[in-house]
Amino acid sequence: MKAVVFPGDRKIAIMDFPDPHPGPGEVVLQIKASGMCGSDLKYYRNPPGTPTLGLGERKGPIIAGHEPCGVVVEVGEGVSEAQARVGDRMMDHHYSGCGVCKHCRTGWSQMCIDGITVYGTTGHGAHAEYMKVPAHTLVKLPDDLSFTTGAAISCGTGTAYGALKRLDLAGDETVVVFGQGPVGLSATQLAKAMGARVIALDISAERRKMAEDFGADEVIDPMGNDVVAAIRDLTGGEGAHKSLDCSSNAEARASAVRCLRAWGTACFVGEGGQVTLDVSQDILRRQVSVVGSWTFSKNGQADCAAFVAERKIDVDALFSHRFTLDQADEAYKLFDTQTTGKGVFVMD
Repeated sequence: MKAVVFPGDRKIAIMDFPDPHPGPGEVVLQIKASGMCGSDLKYYRNPPGTPTLGLGERKGPIIAGHEPCGVVVEVGEGVSEAQARVGDRMMDHHYSGCGVCKHCRTGWSQMCIDGITVYGTTGHGAHAEYMKVPAHTLVKLPDDLSFTTGAAISCGTGTAYGALKRLDLAGDETVVVFGQGPVGLSATQLAKAMGARVIALDISAERRKMAEDFGADEVIDPMGNDVVAAIRDLTGGEGAHKSLDCSSNAEARASAVRCLRAWGTACFVGEGGQVTLDVSQDILRRQVSVVGSWTFSKNGQADCAAFVAERKIDVDALFSHRFTLDQADEAYKLFDTQTTGKGVFVMD
């Protein structure tokens, strides 16, 4: 089968790999949609051999793509019908741990005490015709949802949902979403479905327009504006109840804390980078909470899919571009500009 690999230095390789076959406890998915995620860009851009931020060692060419959605085509020994049957429509929770530690047992396998495999990073991912995964990582795709929606929920949209749940967002609250890439746009869309008032920020005019289309009540261009003052003006001088940084930008992260009212909560979901805060003025004396959110649990992925299906949320509207695997070089060059909506590889 052909598959996409990130050699590094903004290069793409389309390589041939043997078709996978399942061992005990495993299944093979025929991939129908494989999403492009902002976290892919660090492996696309970085020099070969760059560390994986504590996610494990990359050995040999690794098939990219950690937003898998497809159909079960082969089932290994020991897989029960309750886990998977040929023909089932499935997403994949793209981490695998030991399966028995306290984190794995609650669906947080990415926090496994014994170490993890991250599909698309340290294990073969979904930018391919087929993907082999442990049956315990599968999450059923509701019948009402498309494969492309399932791919989005498998990381970007699921990550936004997990962060909003971490914030305990309520319908009578104002939330500020910093960064309107795929995760930020998902957060805007989901927060509106939860009933909240949404203020969206991005330096890209195209992405600010998408945020408006996704229901943002207000949009702000952080370039040339005092972001904190603008948010206070929009909230009667008090500030927002909640904020979510999806940008990884140090200035945005600081603003996400400073734009809050007393007793507010900021959540950092963007990977990497640093932030400098005045602990007394920015946090302690305003009783502000700062939390982190790393993707979502397997149960959280299923909950997100159910929420999207029940509320009939048009997650497919996230996708501004659809590609075949042969167009991977073009796809990542465009995605690397960080001005578009989400991209996805769609297989016949």
